[in-house]
Amino acid sequence: MDKMIYLAMSGARQVMHKQATNSHNLANMNTTGFKADIDNFKALPVYGPGNPARVYAEDRRAGISQVPGAIQSTGRELDVAINGEGFIAVQDVDGGEAYTRNGNLQVTEQGLLITAAGQPVLGEAGPITLTAFNSLQIGSDGTISVMPIGQAGGEIAVLDRIKLVNPEPNTIERNTRGLFTSPDGDQPADAAVTLATESLEASNVNAVDALVTMIELSRQFETQLKLMSTAKDNDVSAAKLLKLT
Repeated sequence: MDKMIYLAMSGARQVMHKQATNSHNLANMNTTGFKADIDNFKALPVYGPGNPARVYAEDRRAGISQVPGAIQSTGRELDVAINGEGFIAVQDVDGGEAYTRNGNLQVTEQGLLITAAGQPVLGEAGPITLTAFNSLQIGSDGTISVMPIGQAGGEIAVLDRIKLVNPEPNTIERNTRGLFTSPDGDQPADAAVTLATESLEASNVNAVDALVTMIELSRQFETQLKLMSTAKDNDVSAAKLLKLT
């Protein structure tokens, strides 16, 4: 009886963990460049007196979906999306290097190139700072060219190049700010990574799959609660039988 209650209780708790991950993915369905978290249930034996005749499931984080999101054209000169694999290097709040696929870039009043979340975009020698310009162009290789203010035509000045990296997917992890970091330290620039200009990458969360998963997990949670209720009823019935003896 105790094993039945324990299995049902632990099952309900693990379903709640996976439901939290699924809800987090759904909440970021419209977040530019978002990559869905992946959770899996793993079967583990219940040890105790006698043979391990019961098995319970544990929710474990399996990684991050690296499936690219759909690239949507915006026509905005500061919007960029990664073609295929790779990341844009940015400076995290602690001053360290981090990576994102959110290419919705902005320029501050001081000329600092930042992401929509406010992280400075890194270039060949640190955060990229732009001079005042009439027009700006970002090349597929990350090169940033501008036409300075006061220059009606002629040569375009190349200011910097966005640092693009391509770390191994199993060597990066997501922090609490939604950025990717590498335990191996700063990653080298990769010339093979290219950008789709005037475009943004949509989230790779499949809304239909996430909603179906939410329904399935809700039903699994209800099943675990029913098992706990059944275990309680069996315990009450067993106690009555013992009193009769």
